Amino acid sequence: MDLRIHTRESVAQMLRGRGINPTHQRIEIGLALFENPRHSSADEILALVNARHTEASKATVYNTLKLFVEKGMVRELIVDPNKVFYDSNTSVHHHFYDVITGELTDIPAEGVHIDGLPSLPPGSITEGIDVIVRIRQGH
Repeated sequence: MDLRIHTRESVAQMLRGRGINPTHQRIEIGLALFENPRHSSADEILALVNARHTEASKATVYNTLKLFVEKGMVRELIVDPNKVFYDSNTSVHHHFYDVITGELTDIPAEGVHIDGLPSLPPGSITEGIDVIVRIRQGH
């Protein structure tokens, strides 16, 4: 995970390094993602960006997040069909998802062991494996 202090200029440089034109709104969205790494929904990112008096539309945030995912800057975590989070930690790791509180917690990659995968379709390669362990407090 990137633990540097992020500024608008460092985010702009990061975007340029990925071949992304660093518009004002993309920089602000990147800053919201990277200055305080956590698992955020698109709506949370929209609120963070607009709290700084930047007027970003929901469509701009969603389109920018899609671009960031495509360029490998963030991971998209689909925890259920109605809940998608964006994780600025792109290192190999997995997650616990509390189905009651909605909290995501990182699991180090070393904590998960997969003994095998099915044969891949011809011409396919594995791009990654995301393990999400859904939990709830027992009674």
